[in-house]
Amino acid sequence: MQAENPGFFYATEGDSEHCGNVFWTDATSRANYSYFGDTVRVDTSYRTNRSKIPFITFTGINHHAQPVLFGCALLLNESDNSFIWLLQTWLQAMSGRSPVSITCDPDRLIQMAVAQVLPEARSRFCRWSIFRQTQEKLSNSLYNIRDQWVPIYLRDVFFGELSTVEHNDALSLFFDGLLSTSTTIQLLIKQYEKTISSWHEKELKDDFDSSNTTPVLKTPSPMEKQAANLYTRRIFMKFQGELVETLANPATIVDDSGTIITYRVAKFGEEHKAHTVRFNAFEMKATCSCRMFEFSGIICRHVLSVFRAKNVLMLPPEYVLKRWTRNAKTGVGESEPDSAFGLPSNSQDSPIVRHNNLRQEAVKYVEEGAKSIHVYNVAMSALQEASKRVSAAKCKNSGTTLGTSEANGGNLEMHAVENQSASCLSRVRYFKLSVFLYIERLLIFLIQENRYVELFTLQR
Repeated sequence: MQAENPGFFYATEGDSEHCGNVFWTDATSRANYSYFGDTVRVDTSYRTNRSKIPFITFTGINHHAQPVLFGCALLLNESDNSFIWLLQTWLQAMSGRSPVSITCDPDRLIQMAVAQVLPEARSRFCRWSIFRQTQEKLSNSLYNIRDQWVPIYLRDVFFGELSTVEHNDALSLFFDGLLSTSTTIQLLIKQYEKTISSWHEKELKDDFDSSNTTPVLKTPSPMEKQAANLYTRRIFMKFQGELVETLANPATIVDDSGTIITYRVAKFGEEHKAHTVRFNAFEMKATCSCRMFEFSGIICRHVLSVFRAKNVLMLPPEYVLKRWTRNAKTGVGESEPDSAFGLPSNSQDSPIVRHNNLRQEAVKYVEEGAKSIHVYNVAMSALQEASKRVSAAKCKNSGTTLGTSEANGGNLEMHAVENQSASCLSRVRYFKLSVFLYIERLLIFLIQENRYVELFTLQR
């Protein structure tokens, strides 16, 4: 597997007869960490609550606020040293780059390992795990460590949290429902790959929606239009909500010392919930007592109210985190992951470079192919032919022979092309989405680590 995909990483701990622990991660997960590795969730709940198999996951949140995988482990030998080994191994796979923050279960072993291996990361407990504890624990020991799980004590550090409930669900739901007490290792692997594929398709669909649809603007503000062009759809909706709230949250000056102006921002009728914003007129920067930007990476309504009062019409670049934008995986992210894996940043041997190159060409192909019905039909026909050639090349490389349905490109059905009664707009939309999905499937077909991925049938 490593021979075909140099980005694949695995490690085992144990002797030749007994493999105690195993950790693995692939090139995609490692690349995702380079984009979204600022905050990490180490989930050991599958070990304690859902299965006899101690299945541990490392997850994060991508630019659509979806869970994204960074690695997995089967930790059969549960001890202090095992958890230390696990975190050290995971950190090695991530090129030694520590996250800004890490969320884990209130478990002594994982807490100790995090403190020793990731001392620079701000750690906290998963509130979902906390809320499962008994009322007795909540009123005693957990209260004493409230600074490790109550949000008000953690808002000075980035955790990528957009919503208290949704964030904890997102971090915990990647493999939700995967394991039970009857799950075998074989079924685990099968479900693992199915889950990876499912989340990948969800990300791809949201990528498409963010790039090819226009959100409804609610204000005439040029800042809202700017944000709509920068952020993914999910993040823009969050920003838009904050911007709209500025209409009900006026900013009032309470101190003006020249360079620094202090504002009091409160919603009408809720002055007791006011927040303080300090605005640096020289640097055009602002900080708010709610600490929302530091905590979630999205600018708050209080700062936006001050910007409106100071006639700041566009978002300053320092208030736009790239990890929340449509281009989260472009630019520096295209070169760093591969060099971190020991591959030249422009190496054709790198699956990530191949993926990025093919994806860029696919986007161009979609835009050109959707311009008219005639070009659309030609592009679809060419795509079918390309499918056959890719399948043949894959089989030649692996020394296998495809059956009839696979050799003809998976018997791709182009009902939308044949259905001449469909509107031009429907054809164009269908073409964009179907080709985008299809190209991504071909990318998986080409670069996944020695795993056969069936060519799929396009459906309306």
